[in-house]
Amino acid sequence: MVKSAVFILALATFATALPTEPIIDLTGSWKVVGGTDAAAGAYPFLVSLRTSSNSHFCGGTILNTGWVLTAAHCLVGSSTANVFVYAGSNQLNSGGVTIASSRLTVHGSYNPTAITDDVAVIQLASALTYSSTIAAVNLNTANTGAVSAILAGWGRVSTNGAIPNNLQQLSTNTITHATCLQYWGSLVSSSQICAVIRSGQGACNGDSGGPLLQASNNAQLGIASFILAGGCAQGFPDVYVRVSSYSSWISSAISS
Repeated sequence: MVKSAVFILALATFATALPTEPIIDLTGSWKVVGGTDAAAGAYPFLVSLRTSSNSHFCGGTILNTGWVLTAAHCLVGSSTANVFVYAGSNQLNSGGVTIASSRLTVHGSYNPTAITDDVAVIQLASALTYSSTIAAVNLNTANTGAVSAILAGWGRVSTNGAIPNNLQQLSTNTITHATCLQYWGSLVSSSQICAVIRSGQGACNGDSGGPLLQASNNAQLGIASFILAGGCAQGFPDVYVRVSSYSSWISSAISS
């Protein structure tokens, strides 16, 4: 079964820059549906992207003390004046540090219509200091198929609900590219990876740019990108950027 309508997973911070095809619905308010609170100190590489008014709009992961990985659609239409990185806490309202951005680099082939090459990096205006709650993520380098995985993020807690203060985590499973094609058809490529567990559990709005992790070692498999239109956690595979497909681009972007 092939579905053509998708939801981009970012909060509607940059709605004017988002495409109209495939159908993007910016009115949904979602969370990591069916997840649980992450323990303090878990996922020290995960960050919240904030606007200048301190509102969470996407997730990201720490590549090193000066750079953060996220989704391209999280940054399109924005500038460094309106992108800040909050790190070092699994609670949005306390315990972390906020650092300004100095450069936003979106993949040059990002296609907002097809939602392909949905990857970007953020250079920080000042360096992070590693600690027990701030660390770099390990990026998966293999062409991984079906494995146990973990999704983590700060999407909304219910439709039209509030953003959760506590970081949410969800055990899920990736599926092979061949299996994902049976659902999404030509809308997904080998540079994307899909995950699904069951109806009532999945990625949702506000989780964009955040990580899909391999459960066995916490290596980042994917970057949250889009889900099926009509609401989250429908039992339909969520789509992530496959990190291993962009290893060279990431390395080049953060060294330029």
